[in-house]
Amino acid sequence: MGIKETTFYEGGPHVGDLIINILLGFTVIFLPFTIGAIVRALWLRYKITDRRISVTGGWQGRDRTDIIYTEIVKIVKVPRGIGLWGDMVITLRDKSRLEMRAVPRYREIYDYVAERASQKTGIPIETIKS
Repeated sequence: MGIKETTFYEGGPHVGDLIINILLGFTVIFLPFTIGAIVRALWLRYKITDRRISVTGGWQGRDRTDIIYTEIVKIVKVPRGIGLWGDMVITLRDKSRLEMRAVPRYREIYDYVAERASQKTGIPIETIKS
């Protein structure tokens, strides 16, 4: 029997990201952004639990990345869509980065992840939040 995880958030990117990019897609210049938003809407999924962060994405959702809170050293958030959703970049101990785009409830998720990472690593929350 495995250890039970409590899910804080599970779902895809914010629907506003898709809507805005589809509207911008009527111009040829923004077409690559529109295609990216459609791919994210179809196959990108986030799962934030009390033990880890899982991101499933890539073509047809075939790629999966799992990180545990003890590996996190820094988190940066950037608001998008007039603050309704945002992007997050999580830096790991080995200097690699996990980018999470169009995250709904990104302020809550940012605080939750930073708090868990601080508890697990002993790094002050002010240092993790950047």
